Amino acid sequence: MAGRVDRVLNTALAGERASVLNVTVAELLSEPRAVATLFEDALDQRGVGLLGHWMVHELLRRSQLYDELLNSLASPNPLTRAAAARICSAARLTDSLVWVADMLEDPNPRVREAAVRALAQIGGRRAVELLIGSGDRIPLYRLAIALSRAATDVEIEALMRQPASERIAVATALACGLRCDVLRISPLLGIAHDRRWPKQVRVAACKSLAMIGDASAADGLKRLALYDPDTDMKDAADRAHRRLVKRAMTR
Repeated sequence: MAGRVDRVLNTALAGERASVLNVTVAELLSEPRAVATLFEDALDQRGVGLLGHWMVHELLRRSQLYDELLNSLASPNPLTRAAAARICSAARLTDSLVWVADMLEDPNPRVREAAVRALAQIGGRRAVELLIGSGDRIPLYRLAIALSRAATDVEIEALMRQPASERIAVATALACGLRCDVLRISPLLGIAHDRRWPKQVRVAACKSLAMIGDASAADGLKRLALYDPDTDMKDAADRAHRRLVKRAMTR
């Protein structure tokens, strides 16, 4: 089945408007990891942009799979809901966001985790809004990972300037590190040095700078490690500084 899906996806992306995927939704959902990987690989190919996404969506519509996949997000079976979220997000079905939003409050933890992953993969402003709206119910590390994947540079910048809460500010700072976003080094150093920010946000900024690993942050972190009056901040800055120095020595 995976081989058939792979061949037809590549045929559709090559411009064949009559290609049809002769599988059932039940077959797709029975192997969600393998099927999702096929969609991801197909859409992540070089040169596949919005037109490629549209071609894949049209393929699913011709194959009478598009609506059935969306309907599976409301299945009474939690395993089906989770599998459908995985495939819909891999295929970048933005129409699934309405259902995925409801899944963030699903009683089943596996479904909630699938919803967070789906939003991270689909991305865009609406996905980011949904993640932030449920930020208090998503584990912090998962929220940071999801934001690092879902948010554009513009959205990250906006979140850094006006976070909805301290928790969102911490997650956003960590997301910058996970993205290895060198463009955020100066703002992160500003947050780390600014005592008006809550301590946990400043600590997260230090961690993020360590993850980015750019030597340009070393002096600013060293000053914090030497002179900040807060012991936790001194420790966070010192760890980040030592990590930068160690990385520089191994290059």
